This record gives sequence, C-alpha cells and structure tokens, in this order.
Amino acid sequence: MKTTTKARCWTLGLAVAGCAMGMSLPPRAVAEVSDADFNALKETVQKLSEELHGLERTNAVAAQVHQRDQEQIRQLQQKLAETQQLATNTEQRIVEAAQTQPIPRQPIDEATVNHNFMILGDAEVQYAKTSGQHGAFLLADFAPIFLYRAGDNILFEAGFDTTLQNGSSEGTTTNASGQTVMTPGTHDSGASASFDLSFAQLDYVMNDYLTFMAGDLLLPLGTYSERSAGWLNEIPDDPLAVGLVPGAGVGAQLQGAVPLGDSGSFVNYQVYGVNGPSSSNGTGNPDALDLGGNVGLRSDNTVANLHGQPSGGARLGVFLPFPYKPHYDLEVGISGQSGEWDDAGNHLWSAGVLDAALHLGPYFETKGEYVMTRFGSDSGQIHQQGWWVQTGYKLAGLDLEMPVVNNVELVGRYDSLHDGLGTSTQRYTLGFIYYITNTLLVEGDYEFLHSTDPSQANQLLLQLSLGF
Repeated sequence: MKTTTKARCWTLGLAVAGCAMGMSLPPRAVAEVSDADFNALKETVQKLSEELHGLERTNAVAAQVHQRDQEQIRQLQQKLAETQQLATNTEQRIVEAAQTQPIPRQPIDEATVNHNFMILGDAEVQYAKTSGQHGAFLLADFAPIFLYRAGDNILFEAGFDTTLQNGSSEGTTTNASGQTVMTPGTHDSGASASFDLSFAQLDYVMNDYLTFMAGDLLLPLGTYSERSAGWLNEIPDDPLAVGLVPGAGVGAQLQGAVPLGDSGSFVNYQVYGVNGPSSSNGTGNPDALDLGGNVGLRSDNTVANLHGQPSGGARLGVFLPFPYKPHYDLEVGISGQSGEWDDAGNHLWSAGVLDAALHLGPYFETKGEYVMTRFGSDSGQIHQQGWWVQTGYKLAGLDLEMPVVNNVELVGRYDSLHDGLGTSTQRYTLGFIYYITNTLLVEGDYEFLHSTDPSQANQLLLQLSLGF
C-alpha cells in the first residue's frame, strides 16, 4: 500500500509540474509544444498508471498470502497445544497405572548377561624325569575361573581344577591292627583323575576402600595362593613352604586398600574368619592335621568341622612405588591365622607369614616368603618353618634385538622346608621360560634336592602352559 501511495504522489506532482510550466511559459512558448511532445507525455502518464495498477495487484496478492500464512500458523499452534495436552494426559495415565499395577518381569538381556560373564584360567601339560626313574608325562591340568558381575557392586568368582595324573607309586599304610604294610603302585593314570573346587566366593563392593567376601575363599597367608599359582608362577611346581599353610577356607572376609598420599603408595588389608584346619580322623595326632578344613557332613551324617571354633586371620601390606621410575616398586606384608584344629578343642594351630616382592623395571622381579607354623598335638608341640625366594630376569632387557633371545626369561629359586616331624629339605631350581605369546609359555627347570627323605631326588620338569 505504501508503494501505491508513493506512485500516486509522483504522478500528481508530475501533472502539477506540467501545468505550472504551461502557465509560466509565455503564450508563444505554449504554442510551440508540438503534438508529438504531447503524445509522448501522455504515453508516459499511461505507463505510470499501468505500473501503479500492477503494484496495487501485487500488494493485494501479498496481503492474501500473508493472511493465509497467519491462518496456517494459528492452526499449527492449535494442533501443537492439543498434542501437548494429549501427551500430558497419557503420561498421567501411565503413572497412575504403574502405581496401581505390579511391574511385569522384564526379559533378560542376553547381550548384557554375556558381557557380564567371563571365563579365565589356565591349562598345563607337564613332563617329568626324576633321577633313577623313567621320564613320563606327569599330569595334564585344566583350571577354569568363572567371573560374573551381577551389578555395580556384586561380583561372583569360582575356580575349578581338573587334573589327570599318573597313579600313586609304591608306599606304606597302616592297617586296622596298627601294622605298617606296603601298598602297591598303579599305572592306571585314569584312576587319579580329580575335579576340585579351588575357590568360590561372592564379593560385595561396599565402597572404594572396603569389599565384603563370603564363600570358599583364597586365604591371604602370604600372596602366593592369590597371585602366583598356576600359569602365573614362573616355575612349574610350587615352593615347598606353601604346603605348610592352607590355600583356601570357607568363611567370610573384609578386604580393601587405602592410598597414602598422591605418590601411588597404599596400604592393603584383609581380615577374615574361616573354619580353619581340622583333624582328618578326630584325633589330636600330628599326622591327622587336615589343612583343607572340613565343611558340611561326613558319610555318617556328622558335622565335619567338629571342633566348632572358627579360625581368625589377617594380612597387612604396604605397596611403595619408586618416585619417577615406572615399574619400580616394593611390596611387603605380614599375615597370620590361628584357631582350634582338633575335635576336642584342646589344641591350637597358628601360622605367620612374611612376604615381599621387588620390581626393578619391567624385566627384573624377585619375591619370596617366610612361613612359620605351630600346632599342639597329643605328642607335644610341633614347630614347622620354611622359606623361599625366587628371581626372574627377561632377556629383552638386554636390548639385543634378537627375537629368540628376547622371548626368554631366566628364573631361579631356592626353597627350604622343615616339617617338624623329622624331615628337612633344601631345593635349588634353575630354569627358563620361552614366551611363544604373552599367554602361551614353554617352561623348563632342573631341581637339585638335598633331603633327609630318601624318596626325594633331583628331577627335570618341562611344562607347556596356556593362560586365558
């Protein structure tokens, strides 16, 4: 509309200007205007008039379009308001229905379950050549570990050990009359197949510094049973002193770690109560000590753990990384356990363990434990002790750029055992590991034994280990 008004004003001004010019000119000048000039002026006025009408029509169309747009916007706003109201009403009905009806059981998300379930473990095949005997494949072992996460704070883990081993050699036993008789050996390897539960425990993470555990627990008497058993051990067999303490026990445990400043140092702790050792035949004889502990019912439906008093134990350790040196660290720990072991509750069994581990870079490690146990028996107090130290060095630390050499680790171990019953053993072990991959290993060692037990002899051990 503004464009039309401007055009009218311009045309009116032009006409007024023409009249003014005509009036101001003298009669002679007016008379000099030709018909051609007049027609040209008339044509110009007509064109301006046509343009004026065109602008008026355009403005009318634009006004109509604007009006339609405003109507569409109004309709859309109305529909939007109706949709929002419908959504609000639906949400309210859903909430009301949820409050009045039980929540249906949701189907299990198979992908999530599989993601929270893992299988780890190891498998070994071992060959042995004992001095004075024929060499043979000694055992085949498969030890899976099942891990399951039931939530952010709930974990479950269980380990099994399936072993196929050659039959027992010739030995002695005591008959019903108390006489010692010889027992024949057997070559039936299938007769010594075994399937054992190594551990099974439920873990509940209470906070960043405390975890509650219950079940058949790996006991923190030292660190070997928790961190070095199986294929994680650089030598195919266990240190002798490990046999002086139980590796697992049924009970409950609290464990955690507390940082010491911002240096990466921390204190780790474990406190537990378990059934503990017991008597294998109900007597207080020293040879009846059963470190595995009894649980459940015997064949005569008698509760197996007859002494009835659980054992208590704990471990306290400190981890100290070297400042500004990655892979350089020291850990030391002290642990112990004590409790009744005989059915009558007259005798105590107790143990103390000192452990340490040192890493000097990614290629050198040394670790060891000192174990001491005491237990009373019908024949008096039995004192046992043993210790071991083990060192390994990866030849990749020499930086020789030789593929075969770089895959080799040299290992050595010294261990000693005094069982308190008259047998003392010292053993020197030298060996190697060849890493086919990070988890597939060929292990070999030769063991030099010095023992008061004449059945003990030097031996060569070869083992193929797979960790998964």
